[in-house]
Amino acid sequence: MRCPSCNSLDTQVKDSRPTEDSAVIRRRRVCIACNFRFTTFERVQLRELTVIKRNGRRVPFDRDKLVRSLQISLRKRPVDPERVEKMVSAIVRELESGGEAEISSEAIGEIVMEHLRQVDDVAYVRFASVYRNFREAKDFEAVLGELSGDEDARITLLRK
Repeated sequence: MRCPSCNSLDTQVKDSRPTEDSAVIRRRRVCIACNFRFTTFERVQLRELTVIKRNGRRVPFDRDKLVRSLQISLRKRPVDPERVEKMVSAIVRELESGGEAEISSEAIGEIVMEHLRQVDDVAYVRFASVYRNFREAKDFEAVLGELSGDEDARITLLRK
């Protein structure tokens, strides 16, 4: 592991322990060259995922980008950070176990929206507004109708 302070490759693990849900191993490290201490996290990765963007471009899947987009949707919402981490892990597990190495950004967005809908309605609407590229108020009405169970709103949303 490269030291973030001096870029030396000569680092040593001082302490390792699993996180509370045992999905990640937390390692405390020290750089032999500059004595800088830092923490790394290690998690299981079942396969390398590639995201197919709407324009056809292919990019490696980035878990941190998923976390950032969820944090933006959940900003100032009463959702525990631990619950967000569990949701991210569940989404990644679902993507990795899907059997495909390449996943469209649309498929990822739909999975994220499913999980957000179960956690927080406001975050769901926020994410949907960006993901579905809302242009006017009736787009919001359709999603709100979907949340409330309004059949006309669902039909409007499905037509998009």
